[in-house]
Amino acid sequence: MTQSIELRHLRYFLAVAETLHFSQAAQRLGIAQPPLSQQVRRLEQLLGHRLFDRSTRGVKLTLAGQLLAERARSTIEKVHDDLEQVRRLGRGEEGTLTVGFSGSVMFTNLPAAIENYRRRYPKVELRLRELHTSALIAALLDGTLDLAFLRDGDPTDGVHMNTVMKERYVAVLSERHPLARKRSLRISDLKNEPFVLFARRMGPLAFDRTIACLEHGGLRPNIVQDAPQWPTLVSLVAAGLGVSLAPACVANIAFRGAAYREVQTASRTTIDLGAKSGSEKTLTTNFAAIARKHLSQ
Repeated sequence: MTQSIELRHLRYFLAVAETLHFSQAAQRLGIAQPPLSQQVRRLEQLLGHRLFDRSTRGVKLTLAGQLLAERARSTIEKVHDDLEQVRRLGRGEEGTLTVGFSGSVMFTNLPAAIENYRRRYPKVELRLRELHTSALIAALLDGTLDLAFLRDGDPTDGVHMNTVMKERYVAVLSERHPLARKRSLRISDLKNEPFVLFARRMGPLAFDRTIACLEHGGLRPNIVQDAPQWPTLVSLVAAGLGVSLAPACVANIAFRGAAYREVQTASRTTIDLGAKSGSEKTLTTNFAAIARKHLSQ
C-alpha cells in the first residue's frame, strides 16, 4: 500500500503540519480545502495511522504525525536538491569535462577561454591534457577526451572536426642570423638553410602543410633536426642549429636568442576543434562556444 504514496501527499501533509490549520494550508498550497482534507485522509489510510488529532479546538500532530513531518521535510528537500542537480547537469553547470590540445594551441587565446569557462562554470571539473595531434585523435575515438583542439586536425572517420582559427606562418631564426635583420621574408629567402621541424608522426597534416608552404615558395627543406615541442624547437633554432617555419602564435614564446619574422605566403595553418561523432553534450557545447569566441578575436 505504501507504494501508492505520492510526493504530493507529503507536500499536502507538511502544509497542514506546519500551519496546524487546514484552511491556511489550503491557501498556502493554492487549492481548495476539501481536496486537501481528502488527500490527507488518503495518506492516513495508506499508512494505517492517524497523523492528526482533530477536535473543535483545532488540529494537533499525533506522534506518528510528528515523525512523518520530520522525515517528510528531509525527503522533499532531498528530492528538490536531486532535481536541481539534474537541472544543473542538463545545463552543463556540473560534471567532468576533459579537453585535449596540441602544444602550440596554448600560445593562442585558448588559456583566456579556459579561464573564462572556469569562472562561468565553477562546479565543472575541467581536466586538461596536452598531446600531439595523432594522440589527440586516438583519445577522442576511445572516449578519453570529450573535446580536442588540434593543430591541422586530420579528417578522421568517427571524429567531427571543424576549423575554429586560421593562422599565418612565421619564420623562426636565430637573432644572429643575417635574415633576422629583415622585417619580413619570402619563402625563397630560406633556401639552402638547414631546418628544424617537428616529426611528421606527431601531426601528419600539420607537417604536410608546412612542407607544402615551403615547396610552394620554391624550396624543399633540408631537415637536420626534429623536436617534440615548440619551446624545444625554438631553443634549438636560437642555438643556431637551423631555421624553422611555425604558426604565428609560436612567436609568443619569448626565448633569448630567437627571432620571429613574418613570411610572405598565402598558406595558412589551422586550429581545429574535434569531438567524437555523436557524443555532443551540453558540457562540450558550452566550452566550445566560449573557445570559439576567444579564438576568433
